[in-house]
Amino acid sequence: MGASSDPNQDGSDEQQKRSEIYTYEAPWHIYAMNWSVRRDKKYRLAIASLLEQYPNRVEIVQLDDSNGEIRSDENLSFDHPYPPTKTIFIPDRECQKPDLLATSSDFLRLWRIHDDRVELKTLLNNNKNSEFCGPLTSFDWNEAETRRIGTSSIDTTCTIWDIEREAVDTQLIAHDKEVYDIAWGGVGVFASVSADGSVRVFDLRDKEHSTIIYESSEPDTPLVRLGWNKQDPRYMATIIMDSAKVVVLDIRFPTLPVVELQRHQASVNAIAWAPHSSCHICTAGDDSQALIWDLSSMGQPVEGGLDPILAYTAGAEIEQLQWSSSQPDWVAIAFSTKLQILRV
Repeated sequence: MGASSDPNQDGSDEQQKRSEIYTYEAPWHIYAMNWSVRRDKKYRLAIASLLEQYPNRVEIVQLDDSNGEIRSDENLSFDHPYPPTKTIFIPDRECQKPDLLATSSDFLRLWRIHDDRVELKTLLNNNKNSEFCGPLTSFDWNEAETRRIGTSSIDTTCTIWDIEREAVDTQLIAHDKEVYDIAWGGVGVFASVSADGSVRVFDLRDKEHSTIIYESSEPDTPLVRLGWNKQDPRYMATIIMDSAKVVVLDIRFPTLPVVELQRHQASVNAIAWAPHSSCHICTAGDDSQALIWDLSSMGQPVEGGLDPILAYTAGAEIEQLQWSSSQPDWVAIAFSTKLQILRV
């Protein structure tokens, strides 16, 4: 499980401490990944395998600040059915709730993390009548109301769970085709993207209606990822399947992108809004690049299009990207079997 701090591997301790990049090599291809939010668990992440078999693995790893090594705790590694499509730690910065990790694959599962073990706390299955389930493509944990988790499924639905009651709050048919991602924009408002090419916003106070914020211009172009700007909820960003551009939307002006980010050389796989700034976003893709953009000039035309303010090139296609909300100087990326955390 080699972990190293680049680029000063044989440098002094002082240099290592100041290293801007730390790398962890997993024993398998990494897909799902997430930062812990808790104040008492700095530099902790969960990573999950992408193996074409039923048993998969989840590891909880942590950077040791004193020596620059990212270490996996054997006691906190566990088997998982199918590869998790997403994993999220409970958004509980003040450590007032049990230390939980959620994962999505065939079902939504909640795992309780103890000092020396991880145990399955709850398996949330909304399809009691059938042994088959529409696999979950993604989910989001509501930061303002931590009882609520919203899941998206290939069966065209989104389901809102109350995890304290372990019961469904709401299930709605959200789109005409598979739903690929979901994001909360407030206590009772969420948005989703789908293979039908649309971004839709839902308000739990009026479940019969949704607002279409954007539809991709070419027919049959699925939207695969959605990021809602937590610092300025007027803005969201979405990715078109197999496209090198990122579309940024202002929900006050539906249908027309505010800006399109077009500096990637291959498909974009992940987007993350800055947790501490309303106008910065990070994007990553199959060109092995992670790009950070300053969108403060959004809305004014920029000759030739917007350029990123920072670029980092990884060793392979970047499939996953997460910006730490509790330590906003750090972004994590996953490519092939490597997890890297980068100081920005």
